[in-house]
Amino acid sequence: MGAIGPKQKLGRARTHSRRANWKLEAPVLGTCPRCRQPKYPHRVCGSCGYYNGRQVIEVSAEK
Repeated sequence: MGAIGPKQKLGRARTHSRRANWKLEAPVLGTCPRCRQPKYPHRVCGSCGYYNGRQVIEVSAEK
C-alpha cells in the first residue's frame, strides 16, 4: 500500500495565513537589582558582574 497524498492543492490564502504567524519577538529584558542596567533574566549582569546577590565575574572599568 502506498502513501495517500492530498487530493487537491491547498489555496494560496490558506498557505499564507498559516505562515503569517511566524513573527520575531523582542527579547525580554529585566533590570539588574544592583546597578539598574538592563540584562537578560537568569544571566550574569554584564555591567557589574553580579548574579543572585553575589559577584560572579570580575568586570573591568574600561567600558
